[in-house]
Amino acid sequence: MTAELPSDPYLAGRVDGGLSVSRYELELDYRVATNRLEGRARIHATTRRGLDRFSLDLDRLRVSEVLVDGRRPARWSHRAGRLSVRPARPLPVGTSLVVEVAYSGSPAPSRGPWGEVGWEELADGVIVAGQPDGAPSWFPCVDTPADKASFRIVVTADAGYEVVCNGTLFSRTVRASRVRWVYDQPEPTAPYLATVQIGRYRRTLLSLAPVRQQVVAPARLAARVAHDLERQPRMLELFAGLFGPYPFPEYTVVVTDDALEIPLEAHGISVFGENHVDGERGSERLVAHELAHQWFGNSLTATTWRDIWLHEGFACYAEWLWAQESGERSADECARDAWRRLAALPQDLVVAEPGPDLMFDDRLYKRGALTLHALRLTVGDDAFFDLLRIWTARHRHGGVSTAQFEELASVVARVPLGPLLDDWLAHPALPALPAPR
Repeated sequence: MTAELPSDPYLAGRVDGGLSVSRYELELDYRVATNRLEGRARIHATTRRGLDRFSLDLDRLRVSEVLVDGRRPARWSHRAGRLSVRPARPLPVGTSLVVEVAYSGSPAPSRGPWGEVGWEELADGVIVAGQPDGAPSWFPCVDTPADKASFRIVVTADAGYEVVCNGTLFSRTVRASRVRWVYDQPEPTAPYLATVQIGRYRRTLLSLAPVRQQVVAPARLAARVAHDLERQPRMLELFAGLFGPYPFPEYTVVVTDDALEIPLEAHGISVFGENHVDGERGSERLVAHELAHQWFGNSLTATTWRDIWLHEGFACYAEWLWAQESGERSADECARDAWRRLAALPQDLVVAEPGPDLMFDDRLYKRGALTLHALRLTVGDDAFFDLLRIWTARHRHGGVSTAQFEELASVVARVPLGPLLDDWLAHPALPALPAPR
């Protein structure tokens, strides 16, 4: 346990509330037609320093009750997206406590520098896309990727809708016109990766190997979905060999009945719009990209958003690895084509410090992938893929940083790699790619 969570200047307005959460237990009752949410959160936490007050992030929903270890606190207030609580007595460092919050309202996306993120209504259902700061749109939390916790999410929703949340579905109980869904996610999860997906979907088992894989999609899209995801089990098997074992018990793909601008990943889940399944595998590179995030982003999560290349660069490189495996073109051809396109664009992005305005810039994705390819060409395939497998094993379900990756890379390769990685990550000018091996 550390005294402070890593400061993240990219999350403007996020205040260190003094708690580290080990588990969220969320009980949600949701009405699709009226977009009405009644929620109760039980938050198991520990104080990271001595506190006479603490806070949680929660956006526009209305709080009706707060309890600390089953008792009313001395005072609480909820304003400007921050739930502040003053307990009945000061809490020494290392104190374990359970905070209960009852809340309700009509959830809506949080609006910020990256547009609208969080809980959002579909034409007939719900999508939760929390990256990077949308988690407080639907539950009180310590909203930083550095504070990972397990989840139990219980959703009661209208009959006729399928509900998908993180983790394993433990029970589904029908009560008249309502259905209660219970999910449990034991692996530590960043709050932005928690999700609820609701729609008129049908579940289909895609494969049981190397882990259970299922698809949740509208029945009308069944043929297109089956064709476009047919090669996903092979893809997962490839990545498990290159990156290390798949980090979770199962993997779920949700396809919405709405078009989405981009796909998204959550913990153990990827979500695509109906426009991403055309029956011709037109978005197969995105299937690879979102799948790779289960290792890079979900199991291994950057502790601050400045290191987002550790998510997106790796996922982009996975696209190129799959392109080679599927016979489309080699990873080296993909890399050199990306390099030529980047060379013609402005050279004003620093991969390891992109700033909040450029952290989702496609140039960061491609530069991150090119960094990995340059590293691979420098150290050779054996050392490179050994590095990836050691990286994912050492930090499984944990937090990571660029400095940790640089250090491990030099140890595994047994040569100093600081200058190479510094050229690619710490300077805006695009370095030349090494010659093919």
